[in-house]
Amino acid sequence: MAHTALDIVRGITMIEEKPNRQGNLLKRTAFFLMIAIVCASCSGKPNADPAAGKDDRTPISIMAPLHFPHPPSDEIIAQIEALTNTTLDINWVPDGIYTDKMNTSLTTNSLKKATFVKHTDYIFIKNAIRSDSFWEIGPYLEQFPNLRHLDADILAQAAVDGNIYGLYTERPSSRQGVIIREDWLDRLGMNKPSTLDELYEVIKQFTVNDPDGNGKQDTVGLADRNDLVFGAFKTLSSYFGTPNNWGLSASGNELIPEFETKPYKDTMNFMKRLYEEKLINADFAVTSKEVQRDKLIRGAAGVYIGSMTDVQRLSDEAKQINPEARFALVNRIQGPAGYRVWSIPNYNGLYLFSKKAIRTEEELLDILAFFDRSMDKDVANLLRYGILNKHYTLSGQSVVLPEETSQLRATDVGALYTLMIADLSNPNVLDAAEKETMWELAERLSADNEKFLVKDPTIGLESKTYDEKSMELYKIVSDATYNYILGHLSESGFDDEVNRWRREGGNEIAKEYMDAYFME
Repeated sequence: MAHTALDIVRGITMIEEKPNRQGNLLKRTAFFLMIAIVCASCSGKPNADPAAGKDDRTPISIMAPLHFPHPPSDEIIAQIEALTNTTLDINWVPDGIYTDKMNTSLTTNSLKKATFVKHTDYIFIKNAIRSDSFWEIGPYLEQFPNLRHLDADILAQAAVDGNIYGLYTERPSSRQGVIIREDWLDRLGMNKPSTLDELYEVIKQFTVNDPDGNGKQDTVGLADRNDLVFGAFKTLSSYFGTPNNWGLSASGNELIPEFETKPYKDTMNFMKRLYEEKLINADFAVTSKEVQRDKLIRGAAGVYIGSMTDVQRLSDEAKQINPEARFALVNRIQGPAGYRVWSIPNYNGLYLFSKKAIRTEEELLDILAFFDRSMDKDVANLLRYGILNKHYTLSGQSVVLPEETSQLRATDVGALYTLMIADLSNPNVLDAAEKETMWELAERLSADNEKFLVKDPTIGLESKTYDEKSMELYKIVSDATYNYILGHLSESGFDDEVNRWRREGGNEIAKEYMDAYFME
């Protein structure tokens, strides 16, 4: 058991009560031991001497989303701490409840020093940013060798009133596509879908035609979740030709919200048809991502529409249950307007720095130094690939990812991806010579998506009304969308809700966006 200097001082006091030769000898020995321990704790930093004490390490608390069943291994966290001279207190929150947990922390003033904010939630944090709850970090970035090279365009996309508050995690413009059980396609003699009609037919046959061959009608074609953005709806919507959040009118002189367009209603009708014909899980409107994934993994469903990079983990875990399970990816689904897929800004989220948790500029600089250090070659590749010769090997300067360590990487390393700043453009991250097959395919198809992106024209524009009222206004539209799909609301009822959205702030948002858009 480790003892502190205070423990030893107490021991000396006890020994002094024994005035004999043995007691004096013990007292002197304990005294010199105490001096040695105190001196050791004052000497070199752990970065230079891993055996040194931890008292001089920078304590950093972080709140980050967990996209995997388990947090990363303690072994890797310990190595990161040693390399960065920090003591990390990371609150890993399951992704499905992350937004609620983050909002609660913001409301109760209990944010960590560094808090991850998803791109989709960032708008809800802007009022807190404007009320001086977070540090502006833009003026400090030039002090750091890695942070000073962050992409100016991405920083500008995430700026608030022209000021930089967050360090971004990078991602391609769109990873959206369709993940399909390939062995089911083969069993039913079907090809991968390339149109919306073909996609519907695959979903239908996966429901009614016993794709798993067990003689029971116990599968559903599409598994979806309670997320109109990163679930199936928005990707299907882009296939139908819906603009990305906002679009220009036919005359080109007005911005209109996506849910006032015909393709948006076409998407609702497509989803309504799936629901009425029982080709989708009936509880999709209240299903979490983990439950959705579980349906694919257990073979209860055969189609998943969302981020294509989810396929590697789905495949690995499905094979543990059924070694014959195989998955295919499709990123090109042709709709009425050809190939289209919605995109997001090139940041997946941001780390913001709470002024309540970080009291001084000096402490802020220490935390920024950690993120800067995390971009160096040794730490960045530890975060990305894990431990050399345990999770990956090297072939020259290229990373080799053995198939046999795939599950170990998912368990030990996968969650750490969320901590990586600007990883896609970081030259210190080694390239993989032999990526895992499904991951490699997902990345290649994500790159192909760049050829037919649908961008949001309001990115980088300011609307104070949107910043203030977007949460309550979004709920009007999302509730109306779900209720229409579920048959609880007619088309005229949906239109009434859209009109309510306009009355309660939507008109002001549209005007502010148009003023900003047409001024540029």
